[in-house]
Amino acid sequence: MHSKFAIILTFTLAIIVSSSCDFTKNAVGSINLFPIEDDVKLGKQVADEIASKPAEYPILKERGNEEVYRFIRGITKRILNSGQVKYKDEFAWEVKIINDDKTLNAFATPGGYIYVYTGLIKFLDSEDQLAGVMGHEIAHADRRHSTKQMTQTLGIQMLLSAALGDREAVQQVATGIIGLKFSRNHESDADEFSVRYLCPTSYNAAGAAGFFKKLGSAGGVPEFLSTHPSPGNRVEDIEAQKNTMGCKGTSTNKSNYAKIKALL
Repeated sequence: MHSKFAIILTFTLAIIVSSSCDFTKNAVGSINLFPIEDDVKLGKQVADEIASKPAEYPILKERGNEEVYRFIRGITKRILNSGQVKYKDEFAWEVKIINDDKTLNAFATPGGYIYVYTGLIKFLDSEDQLAGVMGHEIAHADRRHSTKQMTQTLGIQMLLSAALGDREAVQQVATGIIGLKFSRNHESDADEFSVRYLCPTSYNAAGAAGFFKKLGSAGGVPEFLSTHPSPGNRVEDIEAQKNTMGCKGTSTNKSNYAKIKALL
């Protein structure tokens, strides 16, 4: 009985190693059995699925909105060049804007496809706030929270099927990622890494805290944040992280940000 179990365990570990899986515990104590190469494939499949549904995900046209896209991609580039993004060269890090003023959201797929809603851009007051939120979403992709969370909810076979192009699986995964409710540990981890990404830049590294402060002053919490740690606690934690790391950046670029908002 024991020898049979040992053979099964050895075979399972061999599959994990040969698949180049990320079998390392991260700061939030989770293990990802999903191969990094398939994060890339899965992200591309989900991006294609989003592009195929313009009524549901109306992507803002690049023509006529070049300045807005240049601005958003400039923020992304500064974060990626911080030296803190682990999969900077492995993931796509493509940015699209979803033209929906009623939705206060942003998300990133596995493999680094980033989506920002016009509703979020218009809601915020400064560039550092948007950089903080984008840093948070980049962290979800870079820290591989999506595949860790969805392995638990959908199972690794569903994710692998989606990565291989199975349309039904892709649709399920795309819907799951866009509405994904991360664990509190993953949310706290993404907040921390948002500060880490912004710390080497000229931005106020606690930019994401400004987003949560504004949520508090607006008197409500969007549905996609309803299961997350309270905004008040997150403000305190983000600002404490900035102070602990000794981040020196102070840029908010409010005037330039106002010009970008006016273009939408």
